[in-house]
Amino acid sequence: MTTPIRLDKRLAAQLNCSRAQARHYIEGGWVSVDGVVVEAPQAMVAGQTVTLAAGAASEPAEPATLLLNKPAGRSAADLSALLREEARFADDASGIRLLHRHFLRLETPMPLDDDACGLVVLTQDWRVRRHLLETGASLEQEYMVDVDGEGSPWALPRLTHGLDYQGRALPPCKVSWQSEQRLRFAIKDVLPGQLRHMCAAVGLRATQVRRLRIGRIGLNRMPDGQWRYLASAQRF
Repeated sequence: MTTPIRLDKRLAAQLNCSRAQARHYIEGGWVSVDGVVVEAPQAMVAGQTVTLAAGAASEPAEPATLLLNKPAGRSAADLSALLREEARFADDASGIRLLHRHFLRLETPMPLDDDACGLVVLTQDWRVRRHLLETGASLEQEYMVDVDGEGSPWALPRLTHGLDYQGRALPPCKVSWQSEQRLRFAIKDVLPGQLRHMCAAVGLRATQVRRLRIGRIGLNRMPDGQWRYLASAQRF
């Protein structure tokens, strides 16, 4: 009976390459054990068949950034349950190969309220996280807000400029009617609960808040509950 050894050690011996290169192959999802892809270099193997996929690249696996269309009512703590392989957007044009390690250790630098829906960014990439934390307040966000009520005659001018929230005067933003019960906001530095408060201040009740865009990155017809990768060339 063959003594079990680590997968990276077995692959390095099989390919006559370094352990580091073997780990890169494994972590990149290029290695299968008896036909099943294994991404953990420390996995133990014995007599199984270890195979390297054709066209395998030995570069280290890059950290991923995922774009999720969050349904209303989901908290930041339970978003990971939505990140399933079968929930990937069919029209994801990023060209990134799906790895299960992409679902681990994700952070949400610009979260949505639990009762809001729409675009959420989840990232493993410290560069994306730092960029959104440092410049997020200056990035324009686009929201659609469904409302009930008549509203005051001065609703749009007041929404655009002149309201305050949590002790601060809100900066100017762009607001327009999309229909009799839907407002579009193009706005920066949105605080939790702010859009509902703004609507209430002019006699309207927000029934749904949906984020469509952060900077240059939008939902682009992605259905509720689905996700896609942020392509390497895309920037917020």
